[in-house]
Amino acid sequence: MATNLTMPRLSDTMEVGTIVKWHIKPGSKVKSGDVIADIETDKATMELQTFEDGSVSELVIKEGQPTPVGTTILRWDGGTDGPGAKGAKPTSAAEAKPDAAAHASANGHGHSNGTGSERIFASPLARKIAADSGIGLAGITGTGPSGRITRRDVEAVLASGGATLAVTAAAPTYAPAAVAPVAAPAPKVAPAPAPLMVPVASGLKRQTIALSNMRRTIAARLVESKTTIPHYQVTVAIRVDALMALRSQLNEQLAGQGVKLSVNDFIVRACALAMHQHPFVNSRWIGTKGQEAIAIMDQVNVGVAISLPQDKGGGLVVATLRQADAKGLRQLSAETKALADKARTKGLTIDEMGDSTFTISNLGMFGVEHFTAIINPPNAAILAVGGAVKKPVVETKNGVDSIVVGHEMQMTLSSDHRIIDGAMAAAYLSTVKQYLEKPATLLV
Repeated sequence: MATNLTMPRLSDTMEVGTIVKWHIKPGSKVKSGDVIADIETDKATMELQTFEDGSVSELVIKEGQPTPVGTTILRWDGGTDGPGAKGAKPTSAAEAKPDAAAHASANGHGHSNGTGSERIFASPLARKIAADSGIGLAGITGTGPSGRITRRDVEAVLASGGATLAVTAAAPTYAPAAVAPVAAPAPKVAPAPAPLMVPVASGLKRQTIALSNMRRTIAARLVESKTTIPHYQVTVAIRVDALMALRSQLNEQLAGQGVKLSVNDFIVRACALAMHQHPFVNSRWIGTKGQEAIAIMDQVNVGVAISLPQDKGGGLVVATLRQADAKGLRQLSAETKALADKARTKGLTIDEMGDSTFTISNLGMFGVEHFTAIINPPNAAILAVGGAVKKPVVETKNGVDSIVVGHEMQMTLSSDHRIIDGAMAAAYLSTVKQYLEKPATLLV
């Protein structure tokens, strides 16, 4: 029976998908579980699997063509009802089994590429760079999951085969001989050191890069956020010596259990607990013009911003730690690590990225001391966290001030001024500061 397969909605914000690669062609026979296409969404590149056995009659949409959700992309003659009757199963394009051969068989990577050879397992970005550079993928050894060829693998080949720049030294120059007032041999002057030309990095070229669906969505959402939400920022500096000492002690005691707490785990818990004293920070602006209202949320779902590697297409996702105020440091740490690992390998589900009520963006691990962040709608605020920096600080003991070396961290809260006034933002940050400067309060 002939049926149609339409572009599925693979994320909560997806409106358009792009077929990066068809793994089938008209006349192909496929079985349930076979991967039929790689689809780029606004969040990641996902694999599309079938649920049924059958035969492909027509590929309606070409590779690289942006296609709205719900548009027919394939016509199918199913042995039973075909995939069009039940839909198709999306999985992450980066998901891999330990056995590469088993992965190729189970997920359709053994399909012919149309030339009679086995399909080469490579990321879409790696394929694009290779095509733009005019090199083939067949001779490249992949270092990604199950031997997948990544961007770094292609760039390594390009670098090893690129031309090297010669370092040219100018001819040495000499200072003129000094002339003595009496007839005497002029003293010898040492030649000036020959200036060396600094080698210039090779491989740079001007190019235009088409936007991925993820980058296009990030651009649209952040422009909308910045132009429709009245942002303002409040910054506070926090002394974190006590926190770092407690973290070190806990990690030493929990090392045998495989637990390693991060500074960000303490920040997440402090921010979540502070919502109980400052509920407007955990709210959102709702309604239409003339009927606006503020909805204070009944759950504290903290979103953690996660950057994706360039060989996965780059971009940014926000993973959600649900009911973070009800979870201890160990559980928050385990969930954060699991979500970050999954985001960078398999890709997160809609549920794992949805319903955040507050967001934390931490760039401290990159050596950043201070920055501001754009609010992640529909949140009312986002916290930008810098690194703990060693610096001189004033310490008061027994009424006497002294300058000591301490660790200080800056945090900047970007708030929606329609909901959170300056005094409210300052009060919230003050509560978070108290938790972090007296970190034992986060253990109970």
